[in-house]
Amino acid sequence: MKDDVATAAVSKIPEVTLGFWIIKILATTLGETGGDAVTMSMLHADKNAQNGGYLIGTAIFLVLFIAAVGAQIVAKKFNPWIYWTAIVASTTVGTTMADFADRSLGIGYSGGSAMLLALLAGSLALWRWSEGSVSVDTVATPRVEAFYWVTILFSQTLGTALGDWMADTNALGFGSGALVFAAAIAVVAALYFLTDVSRVLLFWMAFILTRPLGATVGDLLDKPHALGGLALSRTYASIFLLVAIIALIGIIPQRPGRHPAAQGHKD
Repeated sequence: MKDDVATAAVSKIPEVTLGFWIIKILATTLGETGGDAVTMSMLHADKNAQNGGYLIGTAIFLVLFIAAVGAQIVAKKFNPWIYWTAIVASTTVGTTMADFADRSLGIGYSGGSAMLLALLAGSLALWRWSEGSVSVDTVATPRVEAFYWVTILFSQTLGTALGDWMADTNALGFGSGALVFAAAIAVVAALYFLTDVSRVLLFWMAFILTRPLGATVGDLLDKPHALGGLALSRTYASIFLLVAIIALIGIIPQRPGRHPAAQGHKD
């Protein structure tokens, strides 16, 4: 009986620590460079937004995302390799989905961001209404995991659109755009350490903001000099980021989060 309770009390996602955020930011950056490497470098979608490159890239990465999330849900316990594979898959498909909506469908960055923000808010509201909490500490059942990963997908896609909107439309450039989002994350961190603002709210704020930070950093790395980027190879940048993520997963302790039932915690 005690073993059953302990098993039920373990979340299927990692404990949220500084290491979690470092890997998350690298994963979101990889999502940008990796998504661009396929759609822009291999499928040449950047030269013709209507050639189907963004749609094909989205289809490829969506299949990988569904497969990774399926493996995550059927896993009996937390597995860091499966979890972070699903996160990377969500960032890459988020990149291609946002680019497809913004460029191929012609919705634009502001329109795409507004639409995705509404979808994200709707996902969180439905999750909260169904389960009574959107705390990641409760992600321990297939049903809650489904809500979690749908929300993740919308947040990653929104982050790409926000990053592009901030860097391109508002003429900040990729470097300045990255600094804006890094400053926003610093504000969230200050609220965490200095106030009693809801930890659940702050988590989702930070989680969402790390995506446009990664998107702008990724664009800074691989966009041409004429657009304010460093013009690094998208493929090599993606390989470097992937190796760094693999190394950090192996080095940084990866412990599952605890379900609030194990701590007498209420959201």
